[in-house]
Amino acid sequence: MSTTDKLADPVFAERYRAMSARDARFDGQFITGVHSTGIYCRPSCPAVAPKPSNVTFYLTAAAAHEAGLRACKRCLPDAVPGSPEWNVRDDLAARAMRLIADGTVEREGVPGLANRLGYTPRHLGRVLVAELGAGPLALARAHRAQTARLLLAGTDLSITDVAFAAGFTSVRQFNETMAEIYRTTPGDIRAAAKGRPAARPQPGETREASLTLRLPARAPFDGRAVLDFLGARAVAGVELGGPGTYSRAVDLPHGPTVVHLSLGGTEASPHVVCEAALGDVADLAPLVARIRRLLDLDADAQAIDAALSSDPALAPSVAAAPGRRVPGAVDAEEILFRALIGQQVSVPAARTALARLTDALGRPIDLGGFTRLFPAAADIAEHGRNVLRGPARRIDAIVGTAQALANGELVIDVGESREELERRLLARPGIGPWTAGYVAMRVLGSPDILLTSDLIIRQGAAKLGLPAEARALTEYGARWAPWRSYAGMHLWRASQA
Repeated sequence: MSTTDKLADPVFAERYRAMSARDARFDGQFITGVHSTGIYCRPSCPAVAPKPSNVTFYLTAAAAHEAGLRACKRCLPDAVPGSPEWNVRDDLAARAMRLIADGTVEREGVPGLANRLGYTPRHLGRVLVAELGAGPLALARAHRAQTARLLLAGTDLSITDVAFAAGFTSVRQFNETMAEIYRTTPGDIRAAAKGRPAARPQPGETREASLTLRLPARAPFDGRAVLDFLGARAVAGVELGGPGTYSRAVDLPHGPTVVHLSLGGTEASPHVVCEAALGDVADLAPLVARIRRLLDLDADAQAIDAALSSDPALAPSVAAAPGRRVPGAVDAEEILFRALIGQQVSVPAARTALARLTDALGRPIDLGGFTRLFPAAADIAEHGRNVLRGPARRIDAIVGTAQALANGELVIDVGESREELERRLLARPGIGPWTAGYVAMRVLGSPDILLTSDLIIRQGAAKLGLPAEARALTEYGARWAPWRSYAGMHLWRASQA
C-alpha cells in the first residue's frame, strides 16, 4: 500500500503522528512494526521515524511476532504499561486478553480458555486472529516472553527459574522463544539490563523465590490515592495499609504468597515497587497481572483526565489529583463478599465484620506477619450463618451466593463481560444494582460505571455543586461517558475533602 493510501486511513494517520512525535502516552497502546528493519518498537522509540510505506501498526506484540518482526533492543517495547484497551473494550478479544494475562492458557490450555469464554477453541482462534492479528497460543507465548524479560531485567532468579516463572514448559522452549523474539539469549538480556552476567542455575534449586519488581504505570499516576483506598479497607490478618504502602496475603494457583506494594519512579515515569515471596515461581505471571489490575496501572490517564476536565465541576478535582485510578481486585469472589457485607454500612463497620468472618473462616497461614487468607466461598457457605451478623435477609443473600459460587452455579472472573456479569448477579436474591455495578467496576475494571445510589458518591457530588439525587446525578453523569468510574473516584475524593 502506498504512503498516500496509508495516510488516508484516519487510524493509521493518527498513530503515525503519535509515533513521529515520539509521544510516550501511546506506549503500550499500539506497536510500530518497521518492515524495512524487521523490528517492532514502542511509539516513543528515539530512532529516526520510518517511512509510512514501511510501517504497520499492531495492537499486540504477538501480531508483530507473527509478522516476523523482533523486539527493538533500543526502546524495549514490552517494558511499558499494558494496553488500556482490554478494560475499555468488553468484547470477546478483550475478555480473552484479560484471561491470557492471568495465565489461563498456561494452567488450562487453549481449550480451557475457550471454555471459560463460552466458545469453541476454533471460533476463539478465528476471532483473535481477525481482531488482534494472532491466535491464543501466540498471544500467550508473547506474554510469557514479556514476563521473562521483566524477570531477567528486574530479579536475580536463575535462568531456569525465570523460564518456569514465565510459564514456559522447558528451558529449551524458553531459549528458543527468546532468541526468536529478541534475537539474543536470556543471559545477554540480563547482562544488558544489569551490566553483569546472569547467575548460573544451581542443581536442585528451589522453585520458591523472594523478588522485587518494578511495575511501570502510565503517567500521570495518583498511586498514593489508590494505595490509601485499599489500606483504608484493609482486613486484619489479610491486609495492612500504611502511608503510600499496601501489603496483603494473596492466594495464587500454586499456593499463598505475601506481596508488599510501594511507590517509585518519577512523576513522568512512575512505577510500583512490588516485593513478593512466592512459594512457586510459576505464580509470578498471574501475580503481576493481578497487581496491575488491582492498581489500574494500564489506564490511559491523560485521556481520562482530559475528558473529565471538560466539565467545569470536575476540572478542579482533576487538576488537584491527576491520574486517579479505579481500584481493582486480586480475587473476584472476595470483592463480591466485601460488597455484600459492606453495602449500607460504614467502612469501619464493614472492616470489623470482614475481620470477624476472616478470623473465623479464613485459611490459617504464617507468611510475613499475615495470619489468614480471605475465606473461600465453600467455607462461607458451610459456616457463614454461625459467624455473620445482621438482618436475616442479608445473611441469606451472602450464604446463598457463597453456595452458588461453591457449586459452580455462579462464576465470576475477569473473562466475563460486564453485561453478563451484572445479569448473573442481579438474578441472585439480595443483590441489587449497587453491588452488581461495584463488582463489575472492581473485578473487570469497567471504566464507565457511576454508582449513583452510593451515599458517599452523592455527598461528593453535592460538595461540587452537582445533583445529589440519584436519578438527577445519573442524567448529569452521562456527559462523563465512557469514564464514569473515574468520575466516581473524584466524587469519592470530594466527599472526604
